[in-house]
Amino acid sequence: MSKKVMVGMSGGVDSSVAAKLLLDKGFDVIGATLKLFSDEDIEIDDTSRTCCSLTDVDDARRVCYKLGCEHLVFNFKDSFKHDVMEHFTNSYLRGQTPNPCIECNRYIKFDKMLNRAEALGYDYIATGHYATIDYDEERGRYLLKRPKDRTKDQTYVLYSLTQYQLSKTLFPLGNLDKTTVRDIAEKAGLINSRKPDSQDICFVPDGNYAEYIKANTEEKILEGNFLDVNGNIVGTHKGIIHYTIGQRKGLGISFGKPVYVICKDPINNTVTLGEEDALYTKTLIAEDVNLISIAEITEPIRVTAKTRYSQEEQPATVTANDSGQLVVTFDTPQRAITSGQAVVFFDGDVVIGGGMIV
Repeated sequence: MSKKVMVGMSGGVDSSVAAKLLLDKGFDVIGATLKLFSDEDIEIDDTSRTCCSLTDVDDARRVCYKLGCEHLVFNFKDSFKHDVMEHFTNSYLRGQTPNPCIECNRYIKFDKMLNRAEALGYDYIATGHYATIDYDEERGRYLLKRPKDRTKDQTYVLYSLTQYQLSKTLFPLGNLDKTTVRDIAEKAGLINSRKPDSQDICFVPDGNYAEYIKANTEEKILEGNFLDVNGNIVGTHKGIIHYTIGQRKGLGISFGKPVYVICKDPINNTVTLGEEDALYTKTLIAEDVNLISIAEITEPIRVTAKTRYSQEEQPATVTANDSGQLVVTFDTPQRAITSGQAVVFFDGDVVIGGGMIV
């Protein structure tokens, strides 16, 4: 009997090709699109974006019809609002800069969708992420690895996957590059073969995070003091949600030389500005840690690590402290390490694990 797999289908080309490849391999495939919010929830016109819209649901349904498999839509709006959208807002209010894709993967795609798939009798879930999964007999652990196409590597946003989730997940695109994926879609006659990739956070399609947060919190966003690196008041800011670490433009203040956001203090409602060299630090602390290739860190280990999705990983040493946190010390200072972002560790192509920067 064929193994049954539920493919999370966003309406984009990657998940569509993932479904086709699994069908070609003999799997019993069903497509599932996740309804995560209504357009009225974020007060936008559905035609203004390319992710999570009604058009995407229709694209996914049409692809499934073309491929000859069933298509379902699951309503996970309540979970998405609580675990992703509210987390995003609250993190910004705490002075952090979150990555909602990580929370969506953790709580929605590889938790809620997997649970639904198992309840319906499916053996696996699959997505169009660019990553690979292997089982290491010697370690007795599933490994998350970087894909063939390094320019599309999505392991950074997948570091929170557990051993059980990895055992139940398939990534069919891990050994393909994007050009090949589009060619497969075009040859199969899929309507979305040339559909552009989504670049924005799905629920903040215009990129104006501050306005989104103000519309979704009862907290009053107060002006506060800009400080220099010596603690002197040098101006007034619009509210800490308007700023991220490393930001240079849009500060509304002039020093006659480039200055950047160095840190934010939500308790005292201050934003510290300084020259670029003040952005560089060698050490960070990470909590809410998930380890994949190893069970625990009992002594210092050498890794490469990255502190944001687009960064090239850098050599570092990782140690555990008495509080269950990890201390990451880079060989060379890193620019704009930011609270709320993830730090992810690698051993070559293998993801060791990661955690949230405090």
